[in-house]
Amino acid sequence: MNTDFFIDLLHQVKEFENSEAYKPHSNVEDFRLWLNDKKYRKESPTKLFKNEQHQVSFTENEICKQVLLLGRYSRQLIRKGLNDFPELANEEFTYLYRLKDEPNLSKIQLIERNGHEKQTGTQIIKRLLEYGLIEEKNDSEDKRSKRLNLTEKGEDYFHRSVAKVNLTSRILAGKLENNEKAELLELLRKLNDFHSHVYSEYKRFNIDEILEISVT
Repeated sequence: MNTDFFIDLLHQVKEFENSEAYKPHSNVEDFRLWLNDKKYRKESPTKLFKNEQHQVSFTENEICKQVLLLGRYSRQLIRKGLNDFPELANEEFTYLYRLKDEPNLSKIQLIERNGHEKQTGTQIIKRLLEYGLIEEKNDSEDKRSKRLNLTEKGEDYFHRSVAKVNLTSRILAGKLENNEKAELLELLRKLNDFHSHVYSEYKRFNIDEILEISVT
């Protein structure tokens, strides 16, 4: 190792200090994350499309990639957080929590509230019924429909898992400042409102039709 390495390191530190990522309390971990992000931006896969002469939007493609990655990271973290509750470790906890917030939903209502396809949602509900965490009863107005509620065991799981879910949520928010969390939440709500509308109104449309109707 020679002095050129240390000179280059000092230049990198100086660049970090002049960047938007730098905060008065920044530490080595923040510096490492900044270096990783800098390298990622320099070697972004978007260059592949440019090299192949495809017209793409860098920003929109990056949003798509970041959302997908965050979804994968969050699923892994949720599984770790709910390690003591294996019955809830996939998507089951979102169904349990939704029923706690909105009792007496029909199966299709519960599935749509969670943004799932019918087959996926039906399997989750089936597992929750098998675990004894929810129960179903006939709809008083529509005999063909079932209404769902938490069982006593489901209520117990909800209350005992809240602390773990809160801890997981804190970790998922990373090192964002409070104002950054508020800004991100506002943007995510706006994006989810859009996709909730697309999900409910344009299920049978292809991607080109959805783009034409909802974006342009």
